[in-house]
Amino acid sequence: MADQSSHDDKAYWAANVRIIIISLVIWAVVSFGFGILLRPALSGIAVGGTDLGFWFAQQGSIIVFLALIFFYAWRMNKLDKEYGVDD
Repeated sequence: MADQSSHDDKAYWAANVRIIIISLVIWAVVSFGFGILLRPALSGIAVGGTDLGFWFAQQGSIIVFLALIFFYAWRMNKLDKEYGVDD
């Protein structure tokens, strides 16, 4: 019984860390990659009266960050139910 619980704990945290890493990579690519590194390449694409690189640097990374927060909360609620640790 204790061995099963230990296995479930490790699987739960492995899934949690995987979600966190994926979210951080997405956030880094959007904020640093699109907003800074790829800004010159995205400058020809217009969004809302400005170029796409500027949009990602000023607004897009914040919007993606907020979306990632909601995704993380939704996914963790689902994961909690799957492993039986929900409220």
